[in-house]
Amino acid sequence: MRIAYLHGGSIPSFFANGVHVMRMCDAFTGAGHDVTLYSLPGTYTDQDPYTYYGVRHRFPIRLVPAPDYTPDGYRRRGEDIRDLLTGDAVPDLLYARDPHTLAVTADLAPFVYEVHQLRRDLPDGAEKALLSHPRLARIVVVTHALAHDLRAAYPDLGTLPIEVAPDCADPPDAATMAGPPPLPGRPDAPTIGYVGHLYDGRGIDLIIELAGLLPGFDFHLVGGTTEDRARWEESCPHPNLYFHGHRPPSELHRYFPLFDVVLAPHQPKVYTWGRLDEIGRWTSPMKLFEYMAHGRAIVASDLPVLREVLQDRVNCLLRPSDAPHAWADALTALIADPRLRASLGEEARRQFLARYTWRHRADQVLAGLVPLGTGDLGAPATGGAALSSAGRHAADTAAVND
Repeated sequence: MRIAYLHGGSIPSFFANGVHVMRMCDAFTGAGHDVTLYSLPGTYTDQDPYTYYGVRHRFPIRLVPAPDYTPDGYRRRGEDIRDLLTGDAVPDLLYARDPHTLAVTADLAPFVYEVHQLRRDLPDGAEKALLSHPRLARIVVVTHALAHDLRAAYPDLGTLPIEVAPDCADPPDAATMAGPPPLPGRPDAPTIGYVGHLYDGRGIDLIIELAGLLPGFDFHLVGGTTEDRARWEESCPHPNLYFHGHRPPSELHRYFPLFDVVLAPHQPKVYTWGRLDEIGRWTSPMKLFEYMAHGRAIVASDLPVLREVLQDRVNCLLRPSDAPHAWADALTALIADPRLRASLGEEARRQFLARYTWRHRADQVLAGLVPLGTGDLGAPATGGAALSSAGRHAADTAAVND
């Protein structure tokens, strides 16, 4: 199937949505689809994006700038993308995390609309128009909580074709694991890891408190912008906590095996870059699935949205997000019990391989969408009727769920 993936953020960038989009395009290509990615030009680096993200397949990437970062600028960018789509062979499917471009291209082909939050930045009625469009084939969301809230936000639209597909990870590739990076700290101290952004609500203050409660453990935080890293380092008095800063997504696999235990200390309110949005109720952190892929023992916040994936004493330990002493006790227990660490990590990896690979997700979100050769999509005989008939940073940080 020919798929045009519409992305409203930049490639490459610091942001988690870039990882998600590149991994999904990679998985679609690996599944045999012909994919072209339409994105904003990169905000982070001129490095080759395939190398930066560590993807295996080199699908075409078309970088289309916006004249400005206003609703009108995004609309004009969408019109430029429409010209590109009509100039080439019109795709069988539009797959979009970019509602601005989708609004001006939706009539060209059936489309899947992927949503990671309730969007508050769109013109009045814009999202409703997409959700009621006759060429909408499917809505993809990352959590059941978001599916519930999306239905509640548009009750007059009736039953929406929503598919819940959490974020994912790729299985570790032995070729990328060579040469683990050296870690500072004490060679005999337990190593506790966190990988991800350092935005407000990610629990960085909890990790700093844990470093004070457990001076015999070494804590390593991998990720974060230069500004966020400096802000947290200035407020951290503990010599056993190390900030490693941003690393290209392709290099992160080298860090996970170095950690005895990994942390997902999300708080009930989780913010994106610059506190532009609050996404705590709907977040599906990619770090969880990366931890699971590597079979690490996880301690995570006991929050409803994380319990969609995690189960206490089965694939992790869950602790209240506001109880640092309970987290310290959990870490102490895991370090003292290697068998418990191993069993939690092994079950997490087993569940990951069964449910949470990018390839599995790619197959899931396209299941039943079969090109008919007429510009429409249909379902197989068992699937029922046809599914369809006749500020730059603000763009980057829409639906950042790392």
